[in-house]
Amino acid sequence: MKKVLVTNNVLVYEKYKDKQEVEYLEGQKYLDVLEYVRTKLHEGHKLLSHPLSGSIKPNETPYKSIIISKDIYKADLDIQGTMIIEDSIATAKKFQEIKTTPQYRESILDDFRVIDLSLMENVIDKLGHM
Repeated sequence: MKKVLVTNNVLVYEKYKDKQEVEYLEGQKYLDVLEYVRTKLHEGHKLLSHPLSGSIKPNETPYKSIIISKDIYKADLDIQGTMIIEDSIATAKKFQEIKTTPQYRESILDDFRVIDLSLMENVIDKLGHM
């Protein structure tokens, strides 16, 4: 199965852009990435990595990377993936209501970019090279 990496993280984009298809959502927020993936699932793509992977809360980091199928399966919609992304969006909104993501200085943003990249590297290793 061919895969697409959806990310708002420039480090993930730079590492994988020449190796596979990447949808780079430059300047978008964490929740924007989740909602973009939800739209793709509604179009017939399949969710291949969990949207809430890692132990960082959705209101602590501005970066999120998710893997979906490249192909569209209109006859076989990803019901489980859709439920997961909907729950993830609800969770992200709940955390944002409790406390919004801070405006971090660049060195902290770099740390969050590296963490998100590391999570994606681990997922890609488990899924097999993309």
